[in-house]
Amino acid sequence: MDNFAFGPRELAVPSGTAVTWINRDDVPHVIASAQGRFPSSPVLDTNKRFTFRFAERGTYDYFCSIHPTMTGRIVVS
Repeated sequence: MDNFAFGPRELAVPSGTAVTWINRDDVPHVIASAQGRFPSSPVLDTNKRFTFRFAERGTYDYFCSIHPTMTGRIVVS
């Protein structure tokens, strides 16, 4: 997360991959699943991390619950 955006905005990974988000902004963010398919992160202050292992195939849309215009997608094959 940097400049109020997720980068990359879409990420393709094989099942079993752990994805880590790192907050590089100077404001807090919270990672939240749009479909409720994974638990939300705690509030992530600058340089804090959140990791989730994607075990099931599918498309996982997510957003920042503090800044809902920040969106992203994980595609698990």
